Amino acid sequence: MARLESKARGEIPSIIRGLLVVLPVLVLSSYLAYLQHSTLPKPIEEQYHPLTSHPQLSERAILAHAKHLSEGIGYRTVGTREHALGDAWMVEQVEDVKRRCEEMVKKSGGKRKLECEVWRQEGSGKHRFDIMGKRLYKSYSSLSNIILRISSGTPQSKEHAVLVNAHVDSTLPSPGAADDALPVGVMLECARVLVESEEWEPRWAIVFLFNNAEESLQDGSHLYSTQHETASTVRAVINLEAAGTTGRELLFQATSEEMIQAYSQVPRPFGTIFANDIFSSGILLSDTDFRQFELYLNVTGLDMAVVGNSYLYHMRKDLVENIGPGVAQHMAENTLSLLTHLSTSPHSPIPSLLSAGYTKPSTTFFSHIGMFIVYSFERARVMYAALVLGVVGLIAVTSIGPGRSLSGGKKGSGEKSASGGETKSKTLLKAAGTAVLSALGAVVSANAAAVIMDWGLGKGMSWFRNEYFGVVLYGPVAVFGSLLPLAILPPTHERALLLATIALQSLIALNVQVVFNAGSAALLFVSALPMFGAVCVEEVVTRLSVGKEAGGKDGRVPLWVYALGMASPFMTGTLMMLGVIEFFAPLTGRMGASIPADSIIATIVSAIGTMSLPLLPAFMSRFGRRTLRRSIAVMGVVSAVLMAIFARMEVYDSMHQRRVFIVHYEDIHTHVHSLHMAASDGAPGFEDLVHGVAGQFGTGDVVVLKMTEYVTELDPLYPFSALLAPYKLALPEKMSTPFEGNFGVTAVEDEIDVENGTRRLVLRVDHPGVIWTVIAFDAHVLAWSLDDNPPDEHTRHHIKEASFYGVDTYDVSLLIKLHSAPSPPTPPASDMPGNLPARPTRLRVDFTGIREQAMWPGKKAEKEKGGDAMVLFERLDEWLEGTMRGTVDGTMLGVVGGSVLV
Repeated sequence: MARLESKARGEIPSIIRGLLVVLPVLVLSSYLAYLQHSTLPKPIEEQYHPLTSHPQLSERAILAHAKHLSEGIGYRTVGTREHALGDAWMVEQVEDVKRRCEEMVKKSGGKRKLECEVWRQEGSGKHRFDIMGKRLYKSYSSLSNIILRISSGTPQSKEHAVLVNAHVDSTLPSPGAADDALPVGVMLECARVLVESEEWEPRWAIVFLFNNAEESLQDGSHLYSTQHETASTVRAVINLEAAGTTGRELLFQATSEEMIQAYSQVPRPFGTIFANDIFSSGILLSDTDFRQFELYLNVTGLDMAVVGNSYLYHMRKDLVENIGPGVAQHMAENTLSLLTHLSTSPHSPIPSLLSAGYTKPSTTFFSHIGMFIVYSFERARVMYAALVLGVVGLIAVTSIGPGRSLSGGKKGSGEKSASGGETKSKTLLKAAGTAVLSALGAVVSANAAAVIMDWGLGKGMSWFRNEYFGVVLYGPVAVFGSLLPLAILPPTHERALLLATIALQSLIALNVQVVFNAGSAALLFVSALPMFGAVCVEEVVTRLSVGKEAGGKDGRVPLWVYALGMASPFMTGTLMMLGVIEFFAPLTGRMGASIPADSIIATIVSAIGTMSLPLLPAFMSRFGRRTLRRSIAVMGVVSAVLMAIFARMEVYDSMHQRRVFIVHYEDIHTHVHSLHMAASDGAPGFEDLVHGVAGQFGTGDVVVLKMTEYVTELDPLYPFSALLAPYKLALPEKMSTPFEGNFGVTAVEDEIDVENGTRRLVLRVDHPGVIWTVIAFDAHVLAWSLDDNPPDEHTRHHIKEASFYGVDTYDVSLLIKLHSAPSPPTPPASDMPGNLPARPTRLRVDFTGIREQAMWPGKKAEKEKGGDAMVLFERLDEWLEGTMRGTVDGTMLGVVGGSVLV
């Protein structure tokens, strides 16, 4: 008994010694991971090298372009005057590049093979755009693109081209410094450097597409892909985007082997197959122009974006001052390297992509410890299978107890193990079960804490204002949950648990790669391989040093094995955690009020945390059950204290704001107006904010709207509006200056075929002074001018429009079936303005749009033109700033609409 008490007293110093060995390694690994994740190139100020006078990429020049677009011109929402100004400025910039190009040819005495061509494309079109599980149709009129092609001037060089794309417009309402003025500046600077580099002559053309309508659901890229003369020459695409303002440009989508190999040549590659798999899964509620290039050009390419600090994505503070130093330099250097390689290298895939086509990705790629690692899925299967065989071999020669072999019994007997007479196979199976339950325990406990924070305490999203707060909040409780099974289950042999963990990870990696053909299996392989190596080293060292079996006299795993085996998995996991949590924390907080944001963050933290510390269960099992229980108690207390602290924290601050949509709606028939408010998150406090606004600016009456496809007041935000939980606020009086524009829908060329039970008509939408119009109606459409495949049923249709500034009419041709279905349910009059009775052969059309001069703060400089809506927005914005202390970013839109029978 005295010896047992002495042993128990020795457990605590033992764990302290263990932590002193392991923790420094983990700290160093995480620090190296952070350096790799955050290190950016030094910004270059001058456009020409001070010693050689050679042209060089200048971050200062890139940001000057971005600043002029985002702050000089301003909010470039498609259809606004600012959008037209951005278009004109863009033409000037590419014409300037063309002028430089001609000067360089003249300087060479005509010897240099270089030609620059410029187009301002203008056109109209229609296309289907499904997103968020919603079917949507787009119609656009007289939109523009600005195109610059640089070639050697020969027909051969123009036959094949690489397209590089960025969009000039910004969303409503955001100045769009990073999204997407920054990539526009990158493209202009790359074009300048290429043109002014005397040694550069393109074998194959580069097409610079400055598309002018991405935020209106990719109209500009659709226009180019379907109507421009150079589109048929494009063999590959590089799409430049931004969903944040800091960090390295991330390769998040690569669609061919050839382009992955091309990207591996850039000076500072940053990308992982994991990001590629996430984006291609459709879990993210976003998309890029790349969709249109794939659909209509059938080409391969790369999607690259700045994603750090995505708190400012589509927000007012997407300003140049918030773009991190080195961000533009990093994107520009990688882009220029790609363009140079693809346009001049003998190894460029560009000329072969037409004849041979491209190979769909079957390549694992990831950035790690300063390298960009690329290998094929075939090689991955061989490597992962070899690791599994190696682990099996290691288990075969490794003892899990003093004087015992794998097969059990005393050395050489092959009968029993050191674990209470169990066979070794049974001991390993039990250890594997413990490892699985430990991983599940981490995820379950973190999600339980998330439920408590969100539903129990009503303090959801308390982690929002710092990307890493989610790790701080849910990391300790995940550790608590991972250790809990160790204390509940019978004691698990330390070495068996370690070997079982390695075996499980290697087996899962192999199966994920073979069964699902998912390159993300590399994350498990990269984690398992160093652990396997550490145990192999221990086996060799132990046998060579004293001739004993691994584990020494007491069968324990030496602490240095944990230090060596945990270093790489922790670095890999930290890199993954940094990238994923930085992107997902801000976006998860804006994915909709019904999204369980805390559970998503808790799952991410616990899952990646488990992968980062795979040997934690084995490590903790070595110190005895008393220490284990005390450790669990400590982690439980730490978790409870952290939850209490976070429950008292403010969710938002001035740089991590709540995004609120505020729509001032006017029915153009009755001139009754109302205010609609919706948040894109479920954090507490929004209902109080709504009632505060209602009391200050309305009558105090608030109606909670059930979000359906018939809440037409929010149709300009469709289909994103489906994620919102809107409130309707009654305003005290009718507008003193009602909207008097000629906004409406009429039927022209109307013809009813009684015999066939059909009606052919053209819906004409007139919208002077109104942009982003939407028409919605219920019908069984047999044919229309939108596409060749309308839904073969009576259903709700939404058609969204985008037009160039000053263009105010568009048509949609329809052939509809009469009496094909009972009339659709009519929403309450309070939810839909202009509630009209149904008529047998008439079509009810609901129409809405945004007043071009009534968007705050986009039209703040000419607020007097926006009428009473802008007067209200100015007062409301000032009130929000003062009352909410800058924690709310309000997207304020003056919307008009109505309903008509045609």
